Amino acid sequence: MTANAELVVDLDRYRANLAVLRSYAPDALQMAVVKANAYGHGMVPMARAARESVDWLGVATPAEALELRAAGDRGPLLCWLAVPGAPFAELVAADVEVTASGVDQLEAIAAAGDRPRVQLKVDTGLSRNGAFGPQWDELVAAAARLQAAGSIEVTGIWSHFASADEPDHPANDQQEAVFRAAVDQLAAAGVEPGLRHLANSAAGLTRPSSHFDLVRWGIASYGIDPDPAVPAPGVTPVLTARTVLANVKRVPAGASVSYGWRWTADHETTLGLVPVGYGEGIHRTASNRAEVGFAGSRAPVRGTICMDQLVVDLGDRPARIGDPVTLFGSGDDGEPTAQDWADAAGTIAYEIVTRLAGRWSRTYRGER
Repeated sequence: MTANAELVVDLDRYRANLAVLRSYAPDALQMAVVKANAYGHGMVPMARAARESVDWLGVATPAEALELRAAGDRGPLLCWLAVPGAPFAELVAADVEVTASGVDQLEAIAAAGDRPRVQLKVDTGLSRNGAFGPQWDELVAAAARLQAAGSIEVTGIWSHFASADEPDHPANDQQEAVFRAAVDQLAAAGVEPGLRHLANSAAGLTRPSSHFDLVRWGIASYGIDPDPAVPAPGVTPVLTARTVLANVKRVPAGASVSYGWRWTADHETTLGLVPVGYGEGIHRTASNRAEVGFAGSRAPVRGTICMDQLVVDLGDRPARIGDPVTLFGSGDDGEPTAQDWADAAGTIAYEIVTRLAGRWSRTYRGER
């Protein structure tokens, strides 16, 4: 461990997860989504491992796409979130497929290189990015015009679910119907739709009708369920967050802990100091609710989580400075999972792993 705390990432587990997920959509191409530093796991190492088995990589921003290309990645890569002034010329030159969510953006892409490859995003009801209603009509017309002129090559059409983590939500049927209509509209305008993709992890697991030509595997590929109500059987968490005790002390009944004295011991106990806090992305809202793994069982967090440290209650268990502590991992050894921390913090497991920042070191197992 080269820092106060370490993130251990198991690339073999990641590879195994991707193999399992392919079985859920065997007739579709597979995209591994590695945006947001691969959901906190480290974008470049995860992308390299993913390339061994998936057909596509997906990232959000131009900077992420260009970072992958600078690291030597050369396979099919889609980027989908750009602002005015985005480096479309660099992206096109790097053979990155870019997404257009409106006419102005499509025209900027068309001007960025020789017949750039572009995918069109339709807003089917998430009301986030993508073209909606009359904007979609205009985008289809512009795509047909620019493709006929040889200025672009449309290679795909896609959208994103709002409620796939709630499989019975009526939005899912509605969005899929809107997407199918958008595909038909594009084809009717004389533009071959290319790759059609709508399914994220939750839809990939629960909604075969949405698989179309490609499924985008995000959180499930890292071994985390899209939602407690949408399990991903067969996948296991890839990341373990661990450290060691920085201090150990025995305190009497009546001793209070951390800022605000929000926890007071009602009996004599042993406290352990864990040298991570919200400076490392640990949620302060998990104060007095989260647990860590220690000596094969769990120890509760006591008091307010601080910027650099938190305190856990070890009870009467033997403990010494330097003893290992696992904040979260696979759960195989009784330690909490990212979902456990999400429950304690009042958030989702996505946020637990993507927030990890600051002073962690990273270790990758299974590098080839």
